[in-house]
Amino acid sequence: MKAIRVTSFGAPEVLTLSDVDTPKPESGQVTVRLHAAGVNPVETYIRSGSYAKLPELPYTPGSDGAGVIEEVGTGVTDFEKGQRVWLSGSISGTYAEVALCAQDHVHPLGEMISFSQGAAIGVAYLTAWRALIQAGRAKPGESVLIHGATGGVGLATLQMARNLGMTVLTTGGSEEGRQLLYDQGADVIMDHHTPDYDKQILEKTHGVGVNLIIEMLANMNLAKDTTMLARFGRIIVIGSRGPVEINARELMIRDAEIRGVLGGNMRPEERTSALAGMQAGFANGTLAPVVDEEIPLSEAARAHESIMSGSHCGKIVLSM
Repeated sequence: MKAIRVTSFGAPEVLTLSDVDTPKPESGQVTVRLHAAGVNPVETYIRSGSYAKLPELPYTPGSDGAGVIEEVGTGVTDFEKGQRVWLSGSISGTYAEVALCAQDHVHPLGEMISFSQGAAIGVAYLTAWRALIQAGRAKPGESVLIHGATGGVGLATLQMARNLGMTVLTTGGSEEGRQLLYDQGADVIMDHHTPDYDKQILEKTHGVGVNLIIEMLANMNLAKDTTMLARFGRIIVIGSRGPVEINARELMIRDAEIRGVLGGNMRPEERTSALAGMQAGFANGTLAPVVDEEIPLSEAARAHESIMSGSHCGKIVLSM
């Protein structure tokens, strides 16, 4: 089968399409014939060698994907050959035509969700649920500001917040992105390139501030975030690309808090709860991944360049 292999850490060009053996499932495992694989920023950090925890070389990147069950190992009773599924993890990596997975990596994919959309679920929606619902303790009637809401995690968070009955404020850096936020039902849409967008957000909340901020790029925005919070507000950081300096007094006068989260830190019971809530949303149509671009597996390097450019609106997926 064809798979992307990384034999040395470095620039996107180290992503090489190779011929490898098709994996076989053992007890408690399945193999999935992939139609699409999701591309996430964390995979670019790992590929470059800058991530805290690195895999042994060589390796195949990717944890998100969607396709059909190819083979089922002994002891697997919940899935059968030919079943449509999406993945929230993989033993062998998903930048490949076939992925080897533990059975708890695999989830039923309804007919109303395409394979490309299914490949856009895993990291984005689990991270969004972790940030908004579990760490952010979001409540109906509260307001939430989603910074950089046009990416996969941002759009997932927007959909969840809208369904929860929150007032959803968003920022987007392009006209195309802001139109997408409008189409997705955001209540307030701002251009974060505007120097005084923080003052405009305070005006939109009648000077009270927002209850919750979901922050995608803390090194750029965190200092301003602390000035836009309501009393007892929360900031949930899920992305940062460098150090940042804040005035802690802004937190003190608001009795506010900042918390960092990582989707991979979910406890088993939190993951089970998140998956149940997500699957219900996919089934009733209130959650629906937005795919911006499908790129052939052979052009994985271009996909990594695109995702780090920040110019996309929605998810980038690799097609097989």
